[in-house]
Amino acid sequence: MNVPVSIKIKDCVIMKYCALLALITIFFPAAIMAQGTAKVSGIVMDQDNNPIEIASVRVEGQVIGTVTDLKGHYSITVASKDSVVLIYSMLGYNTKKRVLRNPHGEITLNVVLLNTGIELGEVTVTETKRQTGMTEKIKPKGSKLMPDASGGNIESLIATQAGVSSHNELSSQYNVRGGSFDENIVYVNGVEIYRPLLIRSGQQEGLSFINPDMVQDIGFSSGGYEAKYGDKMSSVLDITYKKPEKMEGAVSASLLGANVYAGYGNKHFSMTHGIRYKTNRYLLGSLETKGEYDPSFLDYQTYLNWMPNKRWEFGFIGNISQNKYNFTPKDRSTKFGTIASVQEFKVYFGGQEKDLFQTYFGSGSVTYHLNSYNNVSLIGSAFRTKEKETYDITGQYWLSSLDGSTSNESGSETVGVGTYMEHARNYLRADVRSLTFTGNHLIKRNQIKWGIELKKEIIKDKLREWEMRDSAGYSLPRSSNSVELIYSLASKNEINSNRYSFYAQDTYKFSSEMGLFTLNAGVRGSYWNWNKEFIFSPRVSFALIPGFNEDLTFRAATGIYYQAPFYKEFRDTTSVEGNTIVTLNRNIKSQQSIHYVLAGDYKFRALGRPFKFTTEMYFKKLNNLVPYNIDNVRISYYGKNISSGYAAGLDMKLFGEFVTGTDSWLCLSLMQTEEKINGKWIPRPTDQRYNISLYFSDYFPGNKKWKMNLKACWADGLPFGPPHSGMEKMVFRTPPYRRVDIGMSRQLIDNEDNTYRGRISRHIRNMWLGVDVFNLLGINNVNSYYWVTDVYNNQYAVPNYLTSRQINVRLLLEF
Repeated sequence: MNVPVSIKIKDCVIMKYCALLALITIFFPAAIMAQGTAKVSGIVMDQDNNPIEIASVRVEGQVIGTVTDLKGHYSITVASKDSVVLIYSMLGYNTKKRVLRNPHGEITLNVVLLNTGIELGEVTVTETKRQTGMTEKIKPKGSKLMPDASGGNIESLIATQAGVSSHNELSSQYNVRGGSFDENIVYVNGVEIYRPLLIRSGQQEGLSFINPDMVQDIGFSSGGYEAKYGDKMSSVLDITYKKPEKMEGAVSASLLGANVYAGYGNKHFSMTHGIRYKTNRYLLGSLETKGEYDPSFLDYQTYLNWMPNKRWEFGFIGNISQNKYNFTPKDRSTKFGTIASVQEFKVYFGGQEKDLFQTYFGSGSVTYHLNSYNNVSLIGSAFRTKEKETYDITGQYWLSSLDGSTSNESGSETVGVGTYMEHARNYLRADVRSLTFTGNHLIKRNQIKWGIELKKEIIKDKLREWEMRDSAGYSLPRSSNSVELIYSLASKNEINSNRYSFYAQDTYKFSSEMGLFTLNAGVRGSYWNWNKEFIFSPRVSFALIPGFNEDLTFRAATGIYYQAPFYKEFRDTTSVEGNTIVTLNRNIKSQQSIHYVLAGDYKFRALGRPFKFTTEMYFKKLNNLVPYNIDNVRISYYGKNISSGYAAGLDMKLFGEFVTGTDSWLCLSLMQTEEKINGKWIPRPTDQRYNISLYFSDYFPGNKKWKMNLKACWADGLPFGPPHSGMEKMVFRTPPYRRVDIGMSRQLIDNEDNTYRGRISRHIRNMWLGVDVFNLLGINNVNSYYWVTDVYNNQYAVPNYLTSRQINVRLLLEF
């Protein structure tokens, strides 16, 4: 068969093209693999070799990019060509570029980013870590020079924060966003801390558990906090004790007491020891009730940490505290009322009060580090408190009118004359033991935390209190048939119960064109075998650092928070004609608070100095509330879930260097909280409608050895009413709480650079001598009221004032 020549030639050409196409198909991918791409991976770190999370890694001129995980690792594939430019960037760090020449294969490239810094003379301002959660980091530095009538407690620093208030300089307790003292939870190194239960006044408060000399980090959240924190409705104070790396110490003394601290550490072992002694005798001498005050508060703490190798770590915290309060009242004279009606209250006392509070706390932990990013811990703790309140006090009083409407020679008219007697024999012993197993894991961009806990509570109490009043020869309440007590309480109870709880949470960080995102979500559950109740708490928070303005941070949080009953809440008191009987309510349920928080931070520079303005709006829906009354700082609960309520407000804080090189802040809080009882809305005992607090630090121009610290507060008064009458009769409001404390300190020795060579001075790092003026303006702040009742059942509220102007001298040595 003959085939045309033209067809043969055409077929040959087609076959050549097919063969060429086959060769390209076979060998071109190999060429691409050989010289078309390269895989670049490594770690992005800061100048201290700490990994930087969510750092951006991208190719210049292209949309190709990635971000580092929580361990600082990254991996990116780039095309091979003459040169490829990788750009490494992160908020707060200088951007860095790396040029790769003809990259191919797998390349390991570790990069160090330096913090952005702006030098202002001798001061260097660097980027601080952004607050992307609902827990704020507070610097303890400088708090030792802060004027503080409570003797240098960390809680005094917390009380100056937005949303926090305190109406008693003799107490370390504080309110947060309309919550009571009992709604604040405190952790030290991950272990919950308890306070004495019978405390009835600021004078008996003594020292708080936290030793400020041993504190390294302070975390505080006023709402919307993470699931890892326990069952409280208002706030979390998270304290981390320090691990010294060498020998150090401090000694401080003032008219309020003395502290001694010593620490030592090396590569494997560290220990700290602290002894504190405090007395309120000097401050209490300024009160109107003159008496022989002999309060003394003493405690010892230690924190030991041993890390024999990089895998195992052992820790122990121990505390022994003894608070004594002895008081023999003598006399008192108070003038009160209005310009049109001035009255005078005189009372002469007999008897005495003796109180003793002994607490013991111990916590041991074992941590196994699987690697640098994963660890598990087993923590055991035990708390014991032995408390005794005993007093027998009698008083005879005269209530006189000084308005000039009488013709008496003294210019006064006797309104009422009476006698009263108060008696108490209160004893309590409580043991709380817990065992906790926790884990912490970093997996790519996720930080996962979990924990399970078993807690055992054994509480025994025996309370006996009564009060008798006699007005103009008639016993109150007045009865023609018998002599009755106006108030009587009897209680003898015991509880032995177990609580089981767990939590799990994940913090996930990622970036997009909108900016950097942080998402925290978790759950918490708890079961109490005494009332057979299981509670479940989902919580979530969200933060965004927008790409269009890196100086802004937006935050939001919501969650369900429970106030699990702890002894005082379920003591159900029943009163019949002044006789009160206490029983334990097994039907008690946990109080519930649903948090809604919207917040924003704005960082800016003014006058060449850094500032940050923070705003937080919140609403708390309150359910299953157990109403309570407050007498000074003693809380008396109804013992039943009979109300619901809310708390809503706005917190604003301006933080920055008002003076170059110092930290100061100004806070404004607006808030309202109410609860509904028997169909009627009434203010809660902590309904504080406004609060302004200021902390300001300064130094003499050109001489930083002279420093001034000022603390000021102006807060709205709180609701109050007659004693033993319930919240429904709290229709009055105390005057605003206004107080200014100022301190001036002189640095006598500054040996931070070891320039001193004297036999003694070379061992001293710093030496400060200071003078404080408490209540600078001499304002009489009302703490509580003494109620006088005449035979016609008319009641008069006689104010009990807090401390007046006092001067304190202090000395601080740091080694």
